[in-house]
Amino acid sequence: MTIRVLVVDDSGFFRRRVSDIINSDGRMEVVGVASNGREAIEQNELLKPDVITMDYEMPVMDGITAVKNIMLQRPVPVLMFSSLTFEGARVTLDALDAGALDFLPKNFEDIATDSAQIKRLLTDKIAGVARNQTRVSKPIATKSTIKSDLSKTELIIIGTSTGGPAALQVLFKALPGTFKTPIIIVQHMPGSFTPAFAERLNNISSLAIKEAVNGDVIKSGHVYVAPGGMQLMVDRRNGGSIHIRESDPRVNYRPSVDIAFASAAKHYGANVLGVVLTGMGADGREGARLLKEAKSHIWAQDEESSVIFGMPMAVIKEGLSDEILALTNIAGRLASDVG
Repeated sequence: MTIRVLVVDDSGFFRRRVSDIINSDGRMEVVGVASNGREAIEQNELLKPDVITMDYEMPVMDGITAVKNIMLQRPVPVLMFSSLTFEGARVTLDALDAGALDFLPKNFEDIATDSAQIKRLLTDKIAGVARNQTRVSKPIATKSTIKSDLSKTELIIIGTSTGGPAALQVLFKALPGTFKTPIIIVQHMPGSFTPAFAERLNNISSLAIKEAVNGDVIKSGHVYVAPGGMQLMVDRRNGGSIHIRESDPRVNYRPSVDIAFASAAKHYGANVLGVVLTGMGADGREGARLLKEAKSHIWAQDEESSVIFGMPMAVIKEGLSDEILALTNIAGRLASDVG
């Protein structure tokens, strides 16, 4: 079934360019365009697209206001275009809070090496957020009822992608300030976004949350956000520390959940809880396999509460998850079982 896309941008040149890329992919077609947020709301009602690509800075009505109205009137997956700046990150996070599912840098040439990669970046994102791509047809597993012994957990690593910013805000609003087990967050996100994201989480949480830097000592009651565009690894020696490294260009995800999980399996063995939340793709599956071989535990978010079930599903289908939990239950279980 063809994915019907509405393209919203005040630049005629950008609308044409995005439309040409979309129409060149056999999975999708552009069914309409709009030059501002008000037109986007009207076209959404009239054309009933499956996905909307949305700029955030437009005349008449900005993209964030448009997203809020779309979610109230006719909810549809929205992919935001964003500038790769600190302020652009804040605006994009506001758009995700308003209901947008994912984002892509406006100048996506900056993160692509060739025209084919540019096309894949855009069309794969659209396919990923399309409504008929966000759920599998049948439940693939039932929720566990047997609780694992997590009393010796020394480190929690949470991996997530699409839908992660909103999910993590739900989680860290609910975790009590008395929670002591250190947490590392690996969220797929550009390097210019993670400082603003860590700042936002810190402002809503009772815990101390910061973007990780190379050499950070892992402290009780602290949360560390892996910096975008880099790879985060952990070392248990000398009380536990974080190491940030340049990424091998062959690695698709920067930061990668697999790499963070693998380093934890090597250095922390059985004393890790890996948590895989909503996200596109399968990052975290192979790292979870290594954690399980080291006798650590894995939780996965359930399908119903996931925006995109790809990452949790990949772990569950391989039989690597000890428990499958709704997002709203995770903070309470962490507090009762680990903290």
